[in-house]
Amino acid sequence: MKIHEFQAKAILSKYGVPVPRGKAAVTPDEAKAVAQELGGGVVVVKAQIHAGGRGKGGGVKVAKNPAEAFDLASKILGMTLVTHQTGPHGRLVQRVLVEEGLQMTRELYLGIVLDRSTQMPVVMVSPDGGMEIEKVAAETPERIFKAFAHPALGLQPYQARQLAFKLGLTGDQVGKAVKMMMALYQAFVATDASLLEINPLVVTAAGDLLALDAKMAFDDNALYRHPDFKDLRDLSEEDPLEIDASKFSLNYIKLDGTVGCMVNGAGLAMATMDIIKLAGGEPANFLDVGGGANAEQIKNAFRILMSDTAVKAVLINIFGGILRCDILAQGVIAAVKDLGVRVPIVIRMEGTNVELGKQMLKDSGLNFTTADTMSEAATAVVALGK
Repeated sequence: MKIHEFQAKAILSKYGVPVPRGKAAVTPDEAKAVAQELGGGVVVVKAQIHAGGRGKGGGVKVAKNPAEAFDLASKILGMTLVTHQTGPHGRLVQRVLVEEGLQMTRELYLGIVLDRSTQMPVVMVSPDGGMEIEKVAAETPERIFKAFAHPALGLQPYQARQLAFKLGLTGDQVGKAVKMMMALYQAFVATDASLLEINPLVVTAAGDLLALDAKMAFDDNALYRHPDFKDLRDLSEEDPLEIDASKFSLNYIKLDGTVGCMVNGAGLAMATMDIIKLAGGEPANFLDVGGGANAEQIKNAFRILMSDTAVKAVLINIFGGILRCDILAQGVIAAVKDLGVRVPIVIRMEGTNVELGKQMLKDSGLNFTTADTMSEAATAVVALGK
């Protein structure tokens, strides 16, 4: 689950991470009032969407006074902000963050993520703050420095000091950086975050370090431990089909292709998308109905899948273990009849009650295409989709 910058900063400040003073606003009048509360001087008006690159897209502006903050908020609020992370359709800006202006001498980068190869959290820093970390990694990887935190021990102060030195910090800035990194790591672990990114982490003219920007994402599987986080979810920033799928415990992610996929099991779903691409097609979604899906869930999954108008053909790839093949067939037949599906459907089943499932599909009178292997199914669905 992603949250907005102003929400991330509110969480981080509770753990002692220094952040600029500021408040969110949903109207130009509120933005003006916040600017006045901050002293009436220079403020920054920042669009709040779940995507990076806001500055390049015109979503971050500097205002010299409250009146200018009002004017800038009027332009930013309601705009469709397009960045490299939003895609061409962009995101509607419904709130802004108004923050105090700062005199900065340096922009640094700091991020914490889970490293799968070591199975440990990794703290990454770079002197190239303000840039996309992916670009830094691709062009100048030697300017990214890492420290791996053992899950049983956590980030150690000596590791934070080493990272501070790598950033070229000196004097009391090193101590401030260590304190900040330790607080950020504590926040990362305590909130079950999957990503914590400060870009840029700035050094002010007074020598202080502040999190000028903040991005956080949480592990959905751990949200039950944080009931207060549910109020941070902004459904307007999420795909409506993904929201609908979550109501039925379905794992759905919309993609840009034309071949709809329905699979049970994340690994099989990934393999199915790969083999569709190998056959010359493009998957329209990731849809994992889970091992224990029932006929009603299958029906809802099919409804969600077909709500995507880009889908020209559907591949159903099921291994019948807990989810028996006859239960799958029952759900698919009911869905196709109720929804009046007109696109070609290719079904590949293996496992428990596979012959019964195939017979049910055959007796349904509906025009299903069946395949015995994944390769055959992928070739058929790509051809039918064209």
